[in-house]
Amino acid sequence: GVEPPLGGARHTERMVALGPPPACSFASDNSAGAHPLVLEAMVAANEGHAVAYGSDPWTRAAESQIQDLVGTDAVTRFVWSGTGANVLALASMLRPAECVVCAEGAHIAVDETGAPERVLGAKVLTLPTADGKLRPEQLEPLSHLIGAEHHAQPGVLSITQSTELGTLYTASEVAALCDAAHALGMRVHLDGARIANATAALGGTVDAMRSFTSQAGVDVVSFGGTKAGMAYGEAVVYLDPALAARSRYLRKNVTQLPSKMRFIAAQFSALLTDGLWLDLAAHANAMATRLYEATRDIPGVAFDRAPEVNSVFPVLPPGAIEPLMAWCFFWPWDMSRNQVRWMAAWDTTEADVETFSAGVRAALAEHA
Repeated sequence: GVEPPLGGARHTERMVALGPPPACSFASDNSAGAHPLVLEAMVAANEGHAVAYGSDPWTRAAESQIQDLVGTDAVTRFVWSGTGANVLALASMLRPAECVVCAEGAHIAVDETGAPERVLGAKVLTLPTADGKLRPEQLEPLSHLIGAEHHAQPGVLSITQSTELGTLYTASEVAALCDAAHALGMRVHLDGARIANATAALGGTVDAMRSFTSQAGVDVVSFGGTKAGMAYGEAVVYLDPALAARSRYLRKNVTQLPSKMRFIAAQFSALLTDGLWLDLAAHANAMATRLYEATRDIPGVAFDRAPEVNSVFPVLPPGAIEPLMAWCFFWPWDMSRNQVRWMAAWDTTEADVETFSAGVRAALAEHA
């Protein structure tokens, strides 16, 4: 990531005036470390030798846990990263001369350095959306591409839950999109980098997660672990096992086959035991809501909406953004309107929120 801009003596004076920063940053849930129980699981998996590439008891146990979680005979492939998960999922779903359809702000279109296009050689077709969510009617114009040899054929619809703007699809909204996509002969991929936060916000139960995945008609899920409290690792979950037919080979082909897979599997097992993944996500969501409530009345701070998961997107006076970023780093978002992103993580504390919101209040007092 980018280091905080320090910007000279004036910024140093402002940072002193704001006081000590919180113990955590509000840059991303990727900035948090791994949960202690996850680390304990990795240490336990470190004992002795195990056959590589997934032929080990930890991988089998985690695969079984995920099958129980989604409630179907799913096939799971563990991978290194979120981008890798998406690339493997799409590689398994696309046929030659097909394209991927997604929202214009989707991670696969904006934040993966063109990996789907470069690695898969497939066009990514983006559709406009103000809130990160696609609607079934947006797929209707794609029908004129089908059967035309001059156009990439719509092959996969990729949606994100929760979205890059921190919004949520309801189960019925996902089902409607799946119906529309399947009617066009497309398959449906769900980028679930923050599937834990979405599940926590939509009821906090396994049934809630199934309602917008396996029961809604989603075919393949990129199931996030890193942002949920792991050190690294994600999973590609094939809810339609037929799509997993060549995934064993494709995973290696796209450089996502971990040799010591037990360490990723052990982390997932720790997260999925006794609902830890949902407890951590619910906490992160609650801290984002707490931050929103602590800053929404500050003159000069504006929000488009209350947070639904663990991210908030305030619009700030332009002169306050850089000194605040220097004091406690966070990411700019849409700088055409001076919008930034603050994100809570599983380890964000109430004290962190209080310290950060007090700093925001102090910084914006200079712009009153």
